[in-house]
Amino acid sequence: MATKKKKISVYVVDDDPIVLDVMGKLLISAGYSVTTSTESAGVITDIARKKPDCVISDLMMPEVDGLQLCQQVLGHKGLKNTKFIVVSAKAYEFDLKRAYGFGAHGYLRKPINPETFIERIERILDDHVDMTFWGVRGTLPVSGKKFLKYGGNTSCVTLEFPRQQFFIFDCGSGIKNLGNWFVAQQRKGINAKIFISHPHWDHINAIPFFSPLYMQGNEFEVLGANQGDITMREIVSAQMDGVYFPITFSQFAARIYFHDLEEENLVVSGIEVKTKLLSHPGKCLGYRINYNGRSICYITDNEMYVETSNFFDSHYEKRLAEFVEGADVLITDSTYTDEEYLSKEGWGHSCISKVVNLADTAKVKTLYLFHHDPDQDDDAIDKKLETARSMLKARKSKTKCLAPKEGEGFRI
Repeated sequence: MATKKKKISVYVVDDDPIVLDVMGKLLISAGYSVTTSTESAGVITDIARKKPDCVISDLMMPEVDGLQLCQQVLGHKGLKNTKFIVVSAKAYEFDLKRAYGFGAHGYLRKPINPETFIERIERILDDHVDMTFWGVRGTLPVSGKKFLKYGGNTSCVTLEFPRQQFFIFDCGSGIKNLGNWFVAQQRKGINAKIFISHPHWDHINAIPFFSPLYMQGNEFEVLGANQGDITMREIVSAQMDGVYFPITFSQFAARIYFHDLEEENLVVSGIEVKTKLLSHPGKCLGYRINYNGRSICYITDNEMYVETSNFFDSHYEKRLAEFVEGADVLITDSTYTDEEYLSKEGWGHSCISKVVNLADTAKVKTLYLFHHDPDQDDDAIDKKLETARSMLKARKSKTKCLAPKEGEGFRI
């Protein structure tokens, strides 16, 4: 007989009875056990007695405010496993950072959005990362009935973390759908980091179509490799020169900052990010994101030459394997079949056998096939996936292999 899963208990404190009622009903409907209180003074005694899994508290309350209650809860010896989430109408960056500085595990802004409230709470409690593919193609967007399963948009992947950090990888045509998603969610005050692998068209040419850039109050930092004497800022603004595009860079309403990267280790929004120079024309970077014992690698575009090639570099492949070693997720350039690669050597992309070898050698947990050639329809990608899985099985590898579809999300 299966054991019944214990309900997650939540204690909600807010001096506004209407908001308190809304949050309580949403949590109960989602299967949580809920206790509520409009009084913050002395509530720590009842919280300590009930030992909830999570306390959700308003920030602005009389007598004991949300930060003081956060200190009381997180500093209590009997509540070491209790998480604390702040919910507030204060939209200032200062207050968000202040709450995290006090140790809060999450910060949600009012008014409460019933469509996303539970999802946001679950992300914080599970401490999971939401990974979404907005475009999986390479080189050129494609359309038609043969390209419906995997979608036709070019490179764009996002990671959303429990503390609202939002990472965007590349700005291929898939970023247009990401912008539509932000608008549909009625997100305001978006603060995101955009990591550019390199400035080839299929990775940057949809920047002007990313609608949140035209909304005041949003803030984006664009990080990526410069191209020698050309900075990231110059790369992005140049493609929007009036000669090439009717809307110029100066018409963005959001605040935009730029950060030129090299092969280095850095901390972005409190999360460890490592970069790796890749084998591709021009300066191209791969990224490894390390978060709370999990790692996600984004390696596109990248060419691993076959062993019989005059350009095969065992040292580079060893270093690349070390860079992605043990990753939970490897999203990597798998543009060609082995047969297609014979006539495409030197084009800057890898064939499926080399990708499988990298993932297995590095003991990657899950390999995600990415950056498909525009001539490959859904059937061709299905076959490429089948080939990769057969190769991994023949090697008795523990690595799983997936071909993500446009719009598909994963919890990491």
